[in-house]
This record gives sequence, structure tokens and C-alpha cells, in this order.
Amino acid sequence: MQSSTKNEEQLKNKVRWREHELLLVTIVVVLSIAGPIWRIFDLSQAQIDEFYGSPFSSNGLSFNYYRNVLLPNAGLPLLIYLCYLRMNLYILPRLLQTESVEKGTFQLHFSLAGRIEMKGAAGESLKRALWALLYTFLLALLLGAGWGIAEYYREQFAYFIPGNRDESRQIILGLGLKRAFGLVTAYIIYAGLRETAIRLLEKDSHRRNFQVSVANQVSGFLVLYLSLPWFLFTFYIQTDYDFFVFYFCFFSSVLLTMLCNLYWIFPLKGEGSIFKRKVFWRLLFSAFICTVPFLPFLIHVYGGTAFAVIIFCWILQLLVNTPISWLIYRLLKDKILQLRGLETALGKSEADLQFLRSQINPHFLFNVLNTLYGTALQEEAGRTAEGIQKLGDMMRFMLHENNQDLIPMSQEIEYLKNYIALQKLRTESSPSILIQDEINGQSCDYLIAPMLLVPFVENAFKHGISLQEESWIKIQLDCDERGIHFKVRNSVHYRRDNDPEERQSGIGMKNVINRLKLVYGGRHEFYVHNDEREFFVQLVIYPLPPKGGESKK
Repeated sequence: MQSSTKNEEQLKNKVRWREHELLLVTIVVVLSIAGPIWRIFDLSQAQIDEFYGSPFSSNGLSFNYYRNVLLPNAGLPLLIYLCYLRMNLYILPRLLQTESVEKGTFQLHFSLAGRIEMKGAAGESLKRALWALLYTFLLALLLGAGWGIAEYYREQFAYFIPGNRDESRQIILGLGLKRAFGLVTAYIIYAGLRETAIRLLEKDSHRRNFQVSVANQVSGFLVLYLSLPWFLFTFYIQTDYDFFVFYFCFFSSVLLTMLCNLYWIFPLKGEGSIFKRKVFWRLLFSAFICTVPFLPFLIHVYGGTAFAVIIFCWILQLLVNTPISWLIYRLLKDKILQLRGLETALGKSEADLQFLRSQINPHFLFNVLNTLYGTALQEEAGRTAEGIQKLGDMMRFMLHENNQDLIPMSQEIEYLKNYIALQKLRTESSPSILIQDEINGQSCDYLIAPMLLVPFVENAFKHGISLQEESWIKIQLDCDERGIHFKVRNSVHYRRDNDPEERQSGIGMKNVINRLKLVYGGRHEFYVHNDEREFFVQLVIYPLPPKGGESKK
């Protein structure tokens, strides 16, 4: 359950750029293949001959729709798609898989074996890079040959040299190779920029969740944004050049302005008015900056002067785009503010938790070592050995599981039992001391923050045990479908004025209360009762259910 929860969290914080890109490329290729097939049924033979065959007939060449149109126009996109899949699913993953080798290398950095392994890792990386380069070169050759063949059959009339058919084919093949190597080179550069951007977005930082969420929303929207014009063009629904210039320029500026409003300006507004001076100036500035890069193209579409076009687009952005983005923001406000709030508070919360843990660990070790010291003085080595074994288990828990955010309840219960067993070692020889623990972990299939229950038990042993007076401690732990139920009762004894630990008596309890607030917020109930004879603590925790709505793992 712990590994599956970690995997879900990793998937949640993963940039889905590659997946969205693959979806977009697949849609474009499917549309490119469907277009020529659809025209077979949409156009009559006379229309096909007039629209596609006239350039061939005018140059004295025979024309066949399947050979000169369908095969090149459907086969070339399919070939490009297969090369794209090979590049992304085979070449790039193998080229980028160097983390495991490098991780093992740096662990042995200062040894002779480590230096040898570093050289081996560098050689392996170089070998992998050369392999990828050679494979890409062969892939480009294959694509170039296919491109040349498709170009030859599709536009044979444009390159045909009467009486010298071989020279025509050489020109076409050279053109195909040139285009293929150009496309492959451009994609390699793009893929390098893409992988760099993904690594930066997924890098551990306080803004990771927010950046990944925005990147995924933008890349997902781009799939629809880029697929729509390709659909219109493929099926001849819209073929006007000016329409596509307007579509890409105007709507790109609208999209950029909307992103600025949703994730920058409106969240900073808070509860103030949108007409607040700082907010209003930001709206004016973002609408202007997001429009300026597309001005030359918009002027080409609209005509007129640059001043008139920018004023028109600027006012349209403010009066139409801003209200629409405000409505969208109101619908997504909780999610956006939650992301920004989590990023803002993450540093402080993590620092607080690490500080609390750094206080808890030495405090527990101090008390346990005191217990073992007293046992070694009073009893034989057998009991001391048993205590040391349990201490080893506890230290192992504190070094590994205690650094995680959540652990299975079984591990927390095991640590709790070891602690109680250690305390019983020094109290079992005293008949006036009663220790009862009813810990039922059979239904405790939850995850819990580590070291959350032990401070209550530690506090009970510290303040509830006296070797001179009657003492008792009663510990009860069980779980049900609602959550975790934990109770601790202990007798109360007043400490001497010179007790060296009296000043530190509240560290464990304060820490656990603070951790409850940080980790569980309003998903817990905490009750304390104290009188002259007994101290009673009751804690109920309602863990967050995993995805799917179940309350248990």
C-alpha cells in the first residue's frame, strides 16, 4: 500500500507533456490518413480527375488517384508517425536511462572501484549516445527514402524531365532526404528542449505541484487547440489562409492573457476589488504584452494601422477575455488557491515537521537509554540484551520509517510495543506498578504519520510511574471503519523540585499536538482530562481515504 500510494503521488506530480504530444501527433496522423480516404467517397471521378489529375494530364503523364494521391498523402504521414514512435518509445528512453548507473557510481566515488565504475559509466553513456546517433541516422535515411518516393508519385509532373526519368528520381530522392534530415534535426532540438523543461518542472521545489498542474493544463488544451484547425483543413471545411493566421495569432494571445489572469493576477487579488490599482494595472499590462508579439500577423489580416489594431485587440482582451477568465477563475478558484496555498505553505510546514522530528528523536533516545542504564544496574545481562535488541529495532525505525511522511499502522504499532516492552523491563519487579496494554492492530490498515502515538505513552511512563507509590498505566489502541482510536490513562505523581527532566516535561506532548495540526488539520479529535489522581488522553484520527473512496488502504 505504501509503494502504491507513492506511485500515485509520483503520477500526480508528473508532467504529461509527452503523453499529450503523442495524443496530438496521433490525431494529426489519423486525420491526415482519413482525409484522402474520405475524398474517394465525397468526390466523383470527374471531380477527382479535374482537381488532382489536371497537372498530370497537362504534362502528358498518366494519373491514378490511389497511386498519385492516396498512397503518398496517407503513406507519408504514417511513415513519419512510425519514425516518431521509434524515436520517442525506443531511442530517447534508452538514451536518457543513465540515472541508475550514475547513482551506483557516486556511492563509490572515493574508492578505486568507484573510479573504475565512473569510467565505466562514462563509457556506457558515450556508447549509448553513439548508438542513438547511428540509429537516428538510419531512421532519417529510411524516412528520406520514403519521403522521396511519396514526393515522386504525388508531384511527378513538377519534377519530370522528358527523356531523363532517372535524373527526375534523383532530384526527388535528394529532396526527400533533405526534408527528412531537416525534420529529424528539428525534432531532436525540440526533444532536447522538451526534456530540459520537463526536468526543471519536475525538479523538487516548493513550486513543483503548481508548475506541473499548469503545464499539464496548458499541454492538454494545446491538443484540442492544434487539432481543430488541422481537422478543418483536412476535410476542406476551411482553407482560407487568413482564417488560420487569425486563429493562431488572435487565440494564442487570448490564451496567454487568460493564463496570466488565472494563475497570476486573480490569485494575487485576494479578497480585494478587481479595480484595485495594482490589479487593474496588471490586467492592462498583461493584455498588452500578450498581444504585441502577434501584431504583424493581425495587421495582415485586419489591415489598417498598427495603432488601430492594437487598440482594438487590447480593448477586446479587457472587455471580453477578462470577464470570461474571471468566470473560469471563480469556478476553479478553490483548486488554484489550494495549489498556490500549498506551495506557499509547503516550505514552512516541511521545516516545522523536520524541526519537530529533530526534537522528538533525541528526546526518545534519551529516555530509552536511561531505561537501559537502570536495567543494567539492577538485573542480569539477559534482560539488558533483550532491551538492547528492542532498542535496535526502535533505532532502525527512527532512521528509516521516521523520515517518511506516512507509514503503515503496523510499523507504528510495532514501535509502540517495543517501547512498552522496554519500559516493562524496569517495572516488572515492582508489584505496586500495573501496566496494561490492549493494542489490537488487526483492523488497523491505515497509514499514519510516524512517531505520532509514542509521545503519549512516553509521557505516561515518565509522569505516571513511581517506585515508591502505587502506579498504573492503561493503554488502549484499536481501529474501525472510521479511523484510529487511542487512549492512555496513567496515575499522577508529583516530581521532586530537583528533577533534571522537569523542565523538559512538555516537549513530546507539544510536538505531537503541533504535528496533529500540521498533518491532519481538522481530521482528528483530541481530549485531555487531568485531576489529582489520574491523567487521561484520548485521540481519534480520521486518515484521508485513498483514491476510490475507501477508508482503508
